[in-house]
Amino acid sequence: MTPSYGRGDTSIIGRWWWTIDRWTLAALFVLMAFGAVLIVAASPAVSERIGLATFSLAKRQLVLQPLAIALMLGVSLFNPRWIRRFGVLGLIGSLVLLILTPFVGTEIKGAVRWIDLGGFSIQASEFAKPCFAVATGWMFALGQEHRQFPGWAAACALWALMVALLLMQPDLGQTVVISTIFGVEFFLAGLPWFLVIAFAIAGLAGIGGAYFLFPHVAQRIDSFLDPAAGDRYQIDRSMEAFADGGLFGLGPGEGRVKEVLPDAHADFVFAVCGEELGLLACLLLVALFAFVMLRGFGRALRENNLFVLLSAAGLFTQFGLQALINMSSSLHLIPTKGMTLPFVSYGGSSLIALSVGMGMALALTRRNAGQGGQP
Repeated sequence: MTPSYGRGDTSIIGRWWWTIDRWTLAALFVLMAFGAVLIVAASPAVSERIGLATFSLAKRQLVLQPLAIALMLGVSLFNPRWIRRFGVLGLIGSLVLLILTPFVGTEIKGAVRWIDLGGFSIQASEFAKPCFAVATGWMFALGQEHRQFPGWAAACALWALMVALLLMQPDLGQTVVISTIFGVEFFLAGLPWFLVIAFAIAGLAGIGGAYFLFPHVAQRIDSFLDPAAGDRYQIDRSMEAFADGGLFGLGPGEGRVKEVLPDAHADFVFAVCGEELGLLACLLLVALFAFVMLRGFGRALRENNLFVLLSAAGLFTQFGLQALINMSSSLHLIPTKGMTLPFVSYGGSSLIALSVGMGMALALTRRNAGQGGQP
């Protein structure tokens, strides 16, 4: 039922209702509904395999969903000025946690990316991504508006610090996401073409360097290029799941891939979707992600406020790229990489951080969002 807010309603909620992008908001709610269904389907087998109660993981995720929705809606009420402040403060907090992670974090599968705080496991890099998008957007915009401020230099220094902290964990996937956010914002801020080409070459060189510096990266790339070069168990099971699901799937709860894949509820939840709900459901998921990203970019590019344009573009880039990496890994289109599927995969840090990020994106792309957005 549509709320009875007239267009002349000047209350906070009234203004929010008539300025928010309700189509994007609806698409995000549908993605969360997909996530709830797939977590209930995929996580029981994983819970039992690690010695927990059958629906333990599902309950943890579903309990967090109302909080995530409340955060997304609450943050979307902010004006651009408050989004800027929120993003900068959030980035400072995330950087502190990233600095502490190698020293006090918990090692899982050879990587130190999580910190235990009061019984909760927090991945600081998840919160750093949306805040980084807002903070760099502000730096680039400030540099354009006040020539005495070295906006490009400040943004480059922040990016270099983020990359260094992420590679210490090590986390190449998050490094790629952060670098892509930075590259998109830098390009929109007026990066000359010769520097675009230079950065692209540097990015390829960086991936080549990671191949020689990090054994797990080399192993994944080798197994992707040569089936006989490494362990392909997870990706083989994933591809079998898509084949078994066919057009309409085996039905919710009827799949088998979740019983044999350790990360069926997280990195390979898209395979569970393919097996149990079928190709049509997978295409619907792809369409939802594409809709959110393209509509978000369309609204951002109509903004006259440079800070709003850059920050919103960075936030939607993160959202779309993260979905692309997860789904491409499950389909063996790229080397496997642990990356959550936004609002669908299991992961408390990811769910909360993405809700905050999309709340900021919704706030920035509200009609006339540029008003009040000057630094």
